[in-house]
Amino acid sequence: MSGMLTTTLDPAQLTPRQIVEELDKYIVGQSKAKRAVAIALRNRYRRARAREDLRDEITPKNILMIGPTGVGKTEIARRLAALVGAPFVKVEATKYTEVGYVGRDVESMVRDLVDASIRTVTEERREEVRELAARQAVERVIDILHPETRPPSAQAAGSPFGAALGSIFGGNFAAAQQAQPGPSAAVSAEAQRVREQTRGEIERGFYDVRLIEIEVEETPSLPIGVIGGGVDQSGDLGEMLGGILPKRRSKKRVPVAEALRIFEQEEAGKLIDMDAVKREALRRAGEDGIVFIDEIDKVAGASQRGGPDVSREGVQRDILPIVEGSTVNTKYGPIKTDHVLFIAAGAFHISKPSDLIPELQGRLPIRVELDSLTADDFKTILTQPKNALVEQYKALLATDGVTLEFTEDAIAQLATFAMTVNEQTENIGARRLHTVLERVLEDVSYDAPDTAGRVSIDGEYVRSRLADVVANADLSGYIL
Repeated sequence: MSGMLTTTLDPAQLTPRQIVEELDKYIVGQSKAKRAVAIALRNRYRRARAREDLRDEITPKNILMIGPTGVGKTEIARRLAALVGAPFVKVEATKYTEVGYVGRDVESMVRDLVDASIRTVTEERREEVRELAARQAVERVIDILHPETRPPSAQAAGSPFGAALGSIFGGNFAAAQQAQPGPSAAVSAEAQRVREQTRGEIERGFYDVRLIEIEVEETPSLPIGVIGGGVDQSGDLGEMLGGILPKRRSKKRVPVAEALRIFEQEEAGKLIDMDAVKREALRRAGEDGIVFIDEIDKVAGASQRGGPDVSREGVQRDILPIVEGSTVNTKYGPIKTDHVLFIAAGAFHISKPSDLIPELQGRLPIRVELDSLTADDFKTILTQPKNALVEQYKALLATDGVTLEFTEDAIAQLATFAMTVNEQTENIGARRLHTVLERVLEDVSYDAPDTAGRVSIDGEYVRSRLADVVANADLSGYIL
């Protein structure tokens, strides 16, 4: 049940009850977990309106979700972040190691959050300037198709002397030079007519497949082996050196439609104030960011001398200052994690929440236990959410001209078989429905391109596809 909400809502207009109603559209059951995250989200809005002298003292109440796999832990956090457009990152606690061991350090989760925030804000700014960037991209294509109609100032802008001055005094010098047309910058009436005609033809798609030669800017990159260090550090250093080294331009032949896309991206990049983007992204990540730490139970366990448990406890100790609130340096600037909402989750089959170090337990004050899914929940998951599995398969097969239908009996049988296999083998929650549906619809999907028409799946067909496999517990462990 993955995917993102298509629209974001104003947090100021969302009450906890409305947040739960929005989550109900995509996630079945788990009302306790939904209520907990809804209150946490509303508390952010309340904090923003609280007295200024208390605002910095109010910290988010981090959440620990406990429940088997496939019951909606990750999906609740992801949908919550998408609901209000908050920066969101999902990480696995198992991929981190304590300081001194080879592996990723826990601060990289905060850097990932900032990266996600940068992408979101950049895309928003691109959308704001898209129309202007598209117009400028069209003008650049016209310059290539009819260079004789180009204004004299634009022709002079590409001179080596101007490029040299731009490299010495910065890009602003070159931009200022372009922004000051000389007295001979006037374009003749005939040139204007040609440009207007070409502009209309480009907008109608007349030139879309015509090949033209363009110059593409390439940022030099350094191999990790040359830089040394870990992946995170080498990536930051490579980007920094890439900004210092001169950019290389290469020529390539592309269709006009592709050239418009490339030019639009370049023009949008020129129109966006990246310093403002970084400031806003850091603010959003620090004030509205959500970090979902999955598999937290895998780094919990009774303390023992020797073996991997020492490293597990070390990971918890390293996570602790991030969750408590600390300043993490990123390539975009420092970010404080005091008001980032952390949601940790784990199945806790072997270990239990009390096996976490006491300090970390104290930083996850809200504990929510998610329920295992029942057969009735499976029936609801198959049919009612906006992204219901049955609707997904109908849409997929409709592309091949197949109209897929499921009877009530078929839905009930699918839910019953999924529940039975979960009880006989490992309980993987709603993910079992994917396996069961693929098994049932295997022949239909295979023959769909050759047998377009109406296909009805009833209870008898489901039983014929699954009964033998489910009855044999050993076989179902391999197939389902």
